[in-house]
Amino acid sequence: MALSSKIAWVAIAMFFALFCVNHGQASYLTPNYYDYTCPQALPTIRTVVRNAIAKELRMAASLIRLHFHDCFVQGCDGSVLLKDTPWFTGEQTARSNNNSIRGMEIIDAAKRAVEAICPGVVSCADILTLAARDSSEYVDGPTWTVKLGRRDSTTASFDLAATELPLGSDNLDELIRKFYNKGINAEEMVVLSGAHTIGQARCVTFRGRIYNETNIDPDFAIHRRRSCPFSNNAGNANLAPLDPVTPNKLDNKYFKILMEKKGLLHSDQVLFNGGKTDEIVAGYRRDLSSFYADFAAAMVKMGDINPLTGSLGQIRKICSAIN
Repeated sequence: MALSSKIAWVAIAMFFALFCVNHGQASYLTPNYYDYTCPQALPTIRTVVRNAIAKELRMAASLIRLHFHDCFVQGCDGSVLLKDTPWFTGEQTARSNNNSIRGMEIIDAAKRAVEAICPGVVSCADILTLAARDSSEYVDGPTWTVKLGRRDSTTASFDLAATELPLGSDNLDELIRKFYNKGINAEEMVVLSGAHTIGQARCVTFRGRIYNETNIDPDFAIHRRRSCPFSNNAGNANLAPLDPVTPNKLDNKYFKILMEKKGLLHSDQVLFNGGKTDEIVAGYRRDLSSFYADFAAAMVKMGDINPLTGSLGQIRKICSAIN
């Protein structure tokens, strides 16, 4: 074989090796993973999630967001649930998570419930993934078949959480870059952002937009300023709905809001601001069924980001600490 041919084959082999490292583990996931080892796992988790949302509708958004923040750091491995240890600083105090992520106690409750019926079988990472699907379903959003078989990480990364998670202040190109680095394209990024049709944000995350930005509906800005004072020392924790029209229903009203220049976060409004994602936003505004189908597909794809399977990781006994 000629030297050039050998070099070409080596390059191809290296490409597939890297592809398998980054994506191959997802092929081990299957919807039937617990059918024999813990057949009541899915309905048990679903009951815990639904009861939690019934008590506080905002929890649906929180659980979807918690799964998203898990998958973007080290992959979908439950690392976001780990508390700090003497060996590593966890992800919960990173900028995008600190005083912001919620719902860990719901995942803990679901874990206790499945441990009671099949100890040491169901991972916290899988519970997070199922909780996101069950949350969407509860608030009239789409449902989808969840692939299972993830295992839990034995470490977490404050540094990765601080650099790889999107921020409410990110511009469009930065958002596209961060999602692309996880294998998610611009259209999938926009449809996943549609999860902001439910949930709320703190004043501290949108103060700069309502006081300083010009691509905002003036009446909307004035309305939001009433509960979000200009002073950085007042009202930081005051909440406002990301979608004031149907704040507890996962629908496509979010895209209508963006087209009216009423996006609450800077990172929301940049999706419709004369840029490359404008038509994507407009498309989902026109077609609810398309939004639902694409949102479900994108959630499945996000759940495939670098899972731990086989002998990798562990099945944690409690979600906040390694065994």
